[in-house]
Amino acid sequence: MPKIIITDKMSSNGVDYLKSKGFEVDTPYGISHEDLLGVIGQYDAIIVRSATKVKQDIIDKGVNLKAAGRAGNGVDNIDVPACTKHGIAVVNTPEGNIMAAAEMSVALIFAVFRNVAQAHHAAKMNDFRRNRFVGEELEGKTAGVIGLGKIGSIVARKLKGVGMTVIGYDPYITEERAASLGVERIATIDELLRRADLITLHIPKSPESRNLIGARELNLCRKGVRIVNVARGGMVDEKALYDAIVSGQVAGAALDVQEVEPNFNKSPEEQDYKNPLLDLEQVTFTPHLGASTKEANLNCSLDVAKMVEAVLNGELVAAVNMPPMSGDMKAMRPYIDLAEKLGSIYYQAEKETVQRIEVIYSGDLADKPTRQMTLAVVKGFLCATGSADVNYVNAELKLADFGVDLIESRSSHLDKYTNLITVRFVRRDRTLDVSGTVFAKDSIRIVDFFGYRMDFEPTPHVIALQNRDVPGIIGKVGTVLGENGINIAAMQWSRDVSGEKAVSFVSIDSAADDAILAKLKAIPGVLKASRLGF
Repeated sequence: MPKIIITDKMSSNGVDYLKSKGFEVDTPYGISHEDLLGVIGQYDAIIVRSATKVKQDIIDKGVNLKAAGRAGNGVDNIDVPACTKHGIAVVNTPEGNIMAAAEMSVALIFAVFRNVAQAHHAAKMNDFRRNRFVGEELEGKTAGVIGLGKIGSIVARKLKGVGMTVIGYDPYITEERAASLGVERIATIDELLRRADLITLHIPKSPESRNLIGARELNLCRKGVRIVNVARGGMVDEKALYDAIVSGQVAGAALDVQEVEPNFNKSPEEQDYKNPLLDLEQVTFTPHLGASTKEANLNCSLDVAKMVEAVLNGELVAAVNMPPMSGDMKAMRPYIDLAEKLGSIYYQAEKETVQRIEVIYSGDLADKPTRQMTLAVVKGFLCATGSADVNYVNAELKLADFGVDLIESRSSHLDKYTNLITVRFVRRDRTLDVSGTVFAKDSIRIVDFFGYRMDFEPTPHVIALQNRDVPGIIGKVGTVLGENGINIAAMQWSRDVSGEKAVSFVSIDSAADDAILAKLKAIPGVLKASRLGF
């Protein structure tokens, strides 16, 4: 029978379930990374929570791995692309600990306003001078919720229930969705920071969210603001937070997660973890307890066990990296890849909130099953927002959480191409289309980008430019890239009306950083410059 290793402690019901199905299950909770490298080759599946990191070296050594399961939300401790490359299905339980994480956030909000942890610690030390721990009431205060997904929405609802005014920043949900939550949708993080007495974070971990709240942002806040983070470490710049607390700009913080976390299995005498924030009385630390409730443990443990069982039995599951396929999989794969790429373009190039997505299939595709392609469009669209746990099964539900409508239609009439997928992004001020086709069975091309005609093969590193249609722009772009050691692999230019505007897709051999992008934007005549990744 297949062997499964579970490296982080989880509820026994999941372990018992797997054993009851005949699997051989080992539970070396807290195993070191080095020891795991030595044994992972024996196992067909690994199940973790947040402590164990399933990265490239583990995956390379796990020659028999078919499944990597996370008993909880998110998969940032699992290298999903590496798993995909090795044919390992990545599964998680994003719904199992939502309430636990939301309630932990609210608990810490109460604690940081009323100095609960500090007063408790003082009492344990026989210090009952209660005047040291005068707090503030939540009633009438303004809570700034960053991220209004499932967890953020629950937090908003609970804070409204105690009399707080709730404002929220989430560029991916509509005004209507925010209104249904009773939340005032704020256009920018800066505006939220200026108005909030409390800031609580509920967004995915991504390169864009790293150090989202830094020194500049903390200085924008009201003096005496309080910060709560039960999402992911690294989204609040810990050095900046330390300085802001010492200066009095920030009255207190409650952190369930840190950028670098301790080993949760070491005894106090073995612990070598250091963090300057621990030295501040105004900071409440908890050891990543967001999902640590009996209910969440039971839900996540059993759910991940059943998903891993299904993978090992060869069943198709709602894996993070495994789309459900129907029909001729090999023939449909290029169209699904194209659809996902088209969906991913919008939030890489634009910022305005989308109200509706329309997916239009023309030509031969009008007679084919298109469900997987539509879900691929949605998956690409959501992944560009930083929603790391999106898969082909949950994509449409997650889109509904953002308040974005989805429409699919088809037309058999097509003049130029035998097949065409058009993705229409409808927002309040305008409608933007992107279209693509597949040539010769597997050659993907983007043929329309927001109204500009082109014939471009999407590649991993692309710079999209919009500029005034004047002489000299192409040469200046090439000069900037060349001076910075960036080689151009291909370039496609298109214009609407001569002398007005033009766009280009510049395919490059390596990624362009923010500094290079800034140099391109500084070229006279360049109106916009964005990075696209396909």
